[in-house]
Amino acid sequence: MALKIASRFRRLLQRPGSIDLGPYERLTQLVGEAEESVQSLTDEELTEAVGELRTTGGLHEDEQIEFLALAREAGQRAIGERAFDGQVVGALAMLQGRVVEMATGEGKTLAGAIAAAGYAIGGRRVQVLAVNDYLARRDAEWMGPVYELLGVSVAHIGQASTPEERREAYQADVCYAPVSEIGFDVLRDRLVTDVADRVTVERDVALVDEADSVLIDEARVPLVLAGATRTEELDDDVVQLVRTLRAGVDYEIDGDGRTVALTDRGTDKVEESLGGINLYEDDHVDRLTQINVALHAEVLLRKDVDYLVRDGKVSLINNNRGRIAKLQRWPDGLQAAVEAKEAVPVSDSGEVLDSITVQALVTGYKTLCGMTGTAVVVGESLQEFYDVEVAVVPPNKPNVRVDEPDRLYLTVEQKNAALVEHIAEVHESGRPILIGTHSVEESEQLSDRLEAAGITHVVLNAKNDAEEAAIIAEAGVPGTVTVSTQMAGRGTDIRLGGRDESHDKEKAIELGGLYVIGTGLHASRRLDDQLRGRAGRQGDPGGSLFFASLGDELVTRYSVSSGLRPNPDSSGRLTDRKSLGVLEHAQRVADGANAELHRTTWSYHRLTGQQRAILLDTREKVLVDDLAAEELAERAKERYDELVEEVGEDVVKDAARRIALHQLDRRWTDHLAYLADLREGIHLRSLAGGIVHLKPIDEFNKSAIASFDTLIEDAWTDAAEIFKTAEITSEGLDEEASGVPRPTATWTYLINDNPFGTEADRILGRLRNAIKPESVSQSEEIPAETFDEDDLPEELREADDEDLPEELRDADEDEELPEELRDADEDEALPEELRDADDDESESPDRKK
Repeated sequence: MALKIASRFRRLLQRPGSIDLGPYERLTQLVGEAEESVQSLTDEELTEAVGELRTTGGLHEDEQIEFLALAREAGQRAIGERAFDGQVVGALAMLQGRVVEMATGEGKTLAGAIAAAGYAIGGRRVQVLAVNDYLARRDAEWMGPVYELLGVSVAHIGQASTPEERREAYQADVCYAPVSEIGFDVLRDRLVTDVADRVTVERDVALVDEADSVLIDEARVPLVLAGATRTEELDDDVVQLVRTLRAGVDYEIDGDGRTVALTDRGTDKVEESLGGINLYEDDHVDRLTQINVALHAEVLLRKDVDYLVRDGKVSLINNNRGRIAKLQRWPDGLQAAVEAKEAVPVSDSGEVLDSITVQALVTGYKTLCGMTGTAVVVGESLQEFYDVEVAVVPPNKPNVRVDEPDRLYLTVEQKNAALVEHIAEVHESGRPILIGTHSVEESEQLSDRLEAAGITHVVLNAKNDAEEAAIIAEAGVPGTVTVSTQMAGRGTDIRLGGRDESHDKEKAIELGGLYVIGTGLHASRRLDDQLRGRAGRQGDPGGSLFFASLGDELVTRYSVSSGLRPNPDSSGRLTDRKSLGVLEHAQRVADGANAELHRTTWSYHRLTGQQRAILLDTREKVLVDDLAAEELAERAKERYDELVEEVGEDVVKDAARRIALHQLDRRWTDHLAYLADLREGIHLRSLAGGIVHLKPIDEFNKSAIASFDTLIEDAWTDAAEIFKTAEITSEGLDEEASGVPRPTATWTYLINDNPFGTEADRILGRLRNAIKPESVSQSEEIPAETFDEDDLPEELREADDEDLPEELRDADEDEELPEELRDADEDEALPEELRDADDDESESPDRKK
């Protein structure tokens, strides 16, 4: 016990977010002292004074002080908002490459704008990464007058922006854009055949809004550029066959509800229905995959929870935000299976021309900083994956929100009954209520119960996300009950009295302010904190309360409650410490599982990023230099000299460049397809080799390296062969006739990371379960009830997390992982020769703090 406490204190000393704000506060005081000297300046003189600070080497300390005084004055004049000391501290921290935690309503947008302008004045080009089009446009337009007064150009990009608009926006000092749009532009630029077609600029400074959402929740999401349309349909026979399978007989669902696998009986039934084949033979791997994705779609993916069917299309729901995930899809086989399940037309999938994860995109910037309302909880992950620290800025006014203890019930039904009863009681007083649910389905079910109870309310979910900002902005009006899915409306302030505070703000304050109710705890305490944070902005009163039950998905999936002997009251409520501890335990395990999934996904993408960087280096030389002409002149000298004589050297060089680019791109597309298949089937390959404990990532890297080793040379060989017979006239290369056509159309989308694991993972898990020994394995979790509290000293038997300092309540949860994973370095997953390789996509070599 003593060692564990000592370990906790050691971790506290290194905890991201505990950095000393003293230096920033000292500079902020000096900024205040400098303010008086700039208040007498005219607007023109203020702009001129900022211009005199412009440099290409960054602002020194005395220049930062002067700039921040000018920026504070510009905010007051341009939009009527003078930056509080906390906002100045936040801007300073971002200028030092930190991720800043500022509570809801504390003015992150203005602080971010000041930091962005500071970077721009120091000679840097800034891209502010937003979570969607709406926030990118809103913040660029809102802060526009401030930037203008500071002499800093600003622009924004959205999904509808044209190539020319994008090119112009990227040239601005500060460009606001959704992270996905920047990623898609990077992908498109990596496939241009003419330098003039590029729209992006070198990635310099990334200032990330809602940093925890972008850098953690969305980090492993691949952004995809696709072309060469092909439609992948699932055999109707397979769909109908899967629908005949019975739960518990033909297939089993794991206790966590995340995986499903055929039983022996189910396997026999499927094989017999398909003509007596052996599903596990190499010849039937495709059929096995079809069966598994169809079973996955039929059993595990739920309509109105995981996806919506709208306008004849399947639309994914973002699990972190509870809204439609625009342009997002599952890996193609699973997407087609869900579309077959819902009997809607199968969407075009196309072949992947290139892809990049959000994490790889962001780590390609030289400097990374950001802001959010909840950063400390993910501070260790931010440091692990991005090498950035967190600075926690105290609120301008004390937080007086009252966060009530969670209310735990035995069953979901008892929880729901108590929830509606409590809502009715609070609503009767007129106090504004915001209710956070976990899915569209749950929001609509709660809406039905509220309607039956006669409670007028408005629902905000993925089905009406177009009105999101307007609905959420009015949630602070007295008497209003708003039912929302998770974090819908994040980024929009909820003001007491409504958007313009005209609907009796004082009454809302007298009633206790906005009251936030959660219908269940989230998988991460951070998401709970985000929901709570909607109330109590800028010192306003507010309150929060979460309801939960032992039947909630969080508990059934991630915790051990079988040893509990609950003693509920007549309403089903549980108040004993051990039952309440189940909730905290489940959240810790869920956080650990998601962090490990992040590490695993990144391990697979790192090698791909390194290989792409190598290929892009060659591609760049082909694009801007005469490398293609030099290579093909050597490999096909006779043909090259002949063409130069016939059509001129400039035409031949252009043709050689286009042929070489086509072959490099073609080879990369094929390589990506191979890697996708490889990752899907690597577990089965390991098992077939009789090495059950072989690390899948090692096998993946071994095969991926072997595939890539000859890729560039093979591309040159193919290019030379095509060059010998290509149709090249004085008009140039006939790409179609020469067999090197470019895609007639391309489109972009995001791949939803499959949280249930691959189909091969589930098959392997079933096979491992069949052969594992009777003894408890090292990775099995030991139920909490086997621990005897009587073994503890008396003073610790009744101790609770609340008895610890707040910063110690969330001790390292490495205990939830198998021993061999607790301190694993993700580099260990790579072959030795790649562990320290430079990777333009995973980490910029000249990254600046």
